Amino acid sequence: MNNVKKSFSIRDMENLSGIKAHTIRIWEKRYNLFSPERTDTNIRTYNVVSLQKLLNVTMLYNNGYKISKIAKLDDTKIPVLVRDIVAKNSEKSHALNSLKLAMLNFDQSLFLQTYNSLLKERSFTQIFNEVFIPFLNELGLLWQTNTISPAHEHFISNLIKQKIYIHTDKLQMEEPTQKDKVFVLFLPENEIHEIGLLYINYELANKGYKTIYLGQTMPVESLVDLLKYYSNIRFVSYFTVAPMLNELEDYFNRFKEVLDMSPGSKLYVLGHQIQQVSENKLPSSVKIFSSIHQLLETV
Repeated sequence: MNNVKKSFSIRDMENLSGIKAHTIRIWEKRYNLFSPERTDTNIRTYNVVSLQKLLNVTMLYNNGYKISKIAKLDDTKIPVLVRDIVAKNSEKSHALNSLKLAMLNFDQSLFLQTYNSLLKERSFTQIFNEVFIPFLNELGLLWQTNTISPAHEHFISNLIKQKIYIHTDKLQMEEPTQKDKVFVLFLPENEIHEIGLLYINYELANKGYKTIYLGQTMPVESLVDLLKYYSNIRFVSYFTVAPMLNELEDYFNRFKEVLDMSPGSKLYVLGHQIQQVSENKLPSSVKIFSSIHQLLETV
């Protein structure tokens, strides 16, 4: 696990915990809660243990514990109290902190405990929209600012994917009830970010549609084969990092050739890369959506 980040700046600590750097310094100085190391230029750096402790302390603090009382607790007692809070209370803010802790410590059991606690009170759709989406949005920011490592992102993303697979699998045991169209879900070449597409696949199956999930990095030309089997296809794709903005026009023109072979078929697209694209410049068979919710409402 060589790419695990082991040293955090006070700005990283602020980004992850939501506690201002000024407050962290006060807690450190007044209550001796953390023992940062110092660089040659006297800049504070914190290890993973300190970061985990800060997240735990933050959760206790946000649940009414006074910082003076937390400071007197034995270090082994703090995680126990946090786990009790997670078990008893699955409010969104607690769940988000728990997911961060699970990610940072590569702690699968804490992830599952948090998830199962949420599942007692919420549907999978609610968990995904109310907890996972805000968490994944924050994860993106943490990754961009180099606060977390790729190993952290991959670990937690794969745990979330596992949950989507499990719930989708249950639905696909049943025969589709909606027969008017078939959804083919794929990611373009060089695109590997698939959580959003996996979730759309789940929701479409939940609505009773037949879905064919092709997954990551699919060439346009390979999609032609589907037209031999189905005449009314809704291709669905998610452009997070690819194609690049200057490649989109060419991509949509190539896809139009595919769709021209099947006049009843369309391409639905979501994602960061197409948010600036004007729909009136696209072929009529291509439709852009600003969110998963908007696509599902249209369906």
